[in-house]
Amino acid sequence: MASHFFALFSRMKNIDRWALMRNVNKENLSSHSLDVAAIAHCLALIGNERFGKAYNAERAAVLGIYHDMPEIITGDMPTPVKYYNREIRQSFGKIEEAARSSILDTLPEYLISGYKDILCPDESGELYKLVKAADKISALIKCIEEKNSGNMEFSSAEKATLKAIKELSCPEADVFVGEFLGSFNMVLDNIMHNS
Repeated sequence: MASHFFALFSRMKNIDRWALMRNVNKENLSSHSLDVAAIAHCLALIGNERFGKAYNAERAAVLGIYHDMPEIITGDMPTPVKYYNREIRQSFGKIEEAARSSILDTLPEYLISGYKDILCPDESGELYKLVKAADKISALIKCIEEKNSGNMEFSSAEKATLKAIKELSCPEADVFVGEFLGSFNMVLDNIMHNS
């Protein structure tokens, strides 16, 4: 039987993010997922090196790659809508669960268990928390980039996202924000010349 899993996966590049806001630079789900994977990997390494954790950094990256794959079916639900109230959040959670199940059903049976742990991770697990932090950091970077391009529409989203990151109480995310975020306000020449 033919599997449609990677045909679906390749469609992540067709799902635009930030639909309710004017964007200077469009962001799609595929590029966002790559950013989240790289940041989650770094957060795991920070945890291991700075806080004596034993995170599996490569697994954190894989979880980041696939964390929003259900949005191929659901689309990117804007945060203010998704979290408007408890009923909407619960309903959308059921829709996301059905989307994950539908995606898993496109795999050959012998691969389902391997992908189920990736597409349906333990939400109470430490790696999941790092991926959620990486997701927020990726959104914060998008806000900074938009503001730097003159789009002030992202100002309140930047403040709200930074607040959400702080509320995660994730020391790895705090280190990342402190050590890496300032560079996003610099031009390439200054970044390359370490000024």
